[in-house]
Amino acid sequence: MIVLTGNDLKSGAVVWWTGADWSVHVDDAVDVGDEADIITAREEAARRVNAPYAIEAARDERGVRPAHIKDRIRALGPTVRPDLTLKPAEPDIGNWVI
Repeated sequence: MIVLTGNDLKSGAVVWWTGADWSVHVDDAVDVGDEADIITAREEAARRVNAPYAIEAARDERGVRPAHIKDRIRALGPTVRPDLTLKPAEPDIGNWVI
């Protein structure tokens, strides 16, 4: 699965392509397949997102999980306090980052 990520131009938040817009939740990301370059060029030109790029990910019963550690950390949020992450209610939230 190939998903797109970048940073929201207004807030700086890490965002994920949903197929129609950008979301701060990685689980909203969709597989873009071979359309990654077209979508990133269009979205960057429209100034909705900064530095969008394609990454490898997998979807399982817990949601979308980026393949690379850097993007797993970007998807989760701060690494210093699990209670400040985007999904603080998930009991083993730190387990999928590493």
